[in-house]
Amino acid sequence: MGRVTELLTSEADPVERDLLRKAAGGNLFAFEEIVRRYQRRVYGVALRIVRRHDVADDVAQEAFIRAWKALDTFDLERPFGPWACRIAANLAVNHVRSPRAREEGLPEGHAEQPAVSQDPLTGVLDAEARDVLARALESLPGEQRAVFVLRVYEEQSYKEIAEGLGLSMGTVMSRLSRAREKLRLALAPYLATGALRAGGGEP
Repeated sequence: MGRVTELLTSEADPVERDLLRKAAGGNLFAFEEIVRRYQRRVYGVALRIVRRHDVADDVAQEAFIRAWKALDTFDLERPFGPWACRIAANLAVNHVRSPRAREEGLPEGHAEQPAVSQDPLTGVLDAEARDVLARALESLPGEQRAVFVLRVYEEQSYKEIAEGLGLSMGTVMSRLSRAREKLRLALAPYLATGALRAGGGEP
């Protein structure tokens, strides 16, 4: 509900606004409370882009450090979360582009774990869908992955993404379109098989 409120109002709630003002004045305890509020969300954005838990931890930490240092340039009337997520997305893209990231590859079991389902068939299909989606996301270039994550998972506007990543709106829309098409193509075989299984037919 909090994210929906952000989308509708584009303003920080009064408690957060007070915390941000105190943090901007040098109150570290106030900023620590802001970090607690958004730590999982910022980490989630980083993880969906870098696909490594250890790197996502580092990216999230660096994102909060940069946000802390740049609070004097931030409009304290606006919600902090989307801004912090865009900082994390930028850092994550920079990591994906780096030679180190290409050398590291991905560890075993890096994908997000599916929720336990009561229905065995549904559980299998859900697990397969998550695995296919995770692999499809990994195949996207970092720039497309960042735009997709911010638009689809964070529900940010094209304008917010463009401003946060330093891109034109046309570039954002183009990268998002290419990302969606690649994911659609990657998921097409699974979706067809899944439909047949769910309907009891044979592939």
